[in-house]
Amino acid sequence: MSVIVVSGTGTEIGKTIVTAALAAVAAGQGRSVAVLKPAQTGLGPHERGDADEVVRLSGAVTSAELGRFPEPLAPATAARRAGMTPVGPQEVAEAAEKLAASHDLVLVEGAGGLLVRFDAEGGTLADSARLLGAPVLVVTPAGLGTLNATALTAEALRARGIAQLGVVVGSWPAVPDLAARCNLADLPEAAGAPLLGAVPEGAGALEPARFRAAAVEWLAPVLGGSWDAQRFTSAHRP
Repeated sequence: MSVIVVSGTGTEIGKTIVTAALAAVAAGQGRSVAVLKPAQTGLGPHERGDADEVVRLSGAVTSAELGRFPEPLAPATAARRAGMTPVGPQEVAEAAEKLAASHDLVLVEGAGGLLVRFDAEGGTLADSARLLGAPVLVVTPAGLGTLNATALTAEALRARGIAQLGVVVGSWPAVPDLAARCNLADLPEAAGAPLLGAVPEGAGALEPARFRAAAVEWLAPVLGGSWDAQRFTSAHRP
């Protein structure tokens, strides 16, 4: 895979940290990595964005951001309210393809969920993935409510003929409750795709060197790591 699209079942669920872990593992294996953030919202022009955080945590990674809008809203809404040109799916696909020509791996990190509107025409991250022919890695929360959101995201991907790579829990609690522990077994069924990792809560607060060293333990072998879904699920069985 030269391009992976990282989406989520919602916002503030760990997409950026999962993207950083993917980048750290790939870079640690000697692969050249680029992260593309199509639309960053809720930040001013000189503030650190999600792509900057991926670079900080993962190390030697190229970053690109196509659009930045000041209000913390869906990209299409934020662009409209700011009187700025939105970023469309075709632009995202072209930027990713350009990065893929000079990198072993390109990670495209979405904003919010899969079907958040990018532009006035209703373009979404799913449209970008379809244009790229790239698989989507779904980041989901651990706890109550995640199964429905994961199933809906998976259904939207299937309806569009887009491959789902798998699911990663974006922030695994230090003290998981009953719902979180049960969800480990139920998430693959809800997604119709394998569970491919669990990033511990607070991982983004680690020093970069510790983050890079630990990231391999949070992701499954298909993503370059050593994490074992069966062993992790068994260890947390309710």
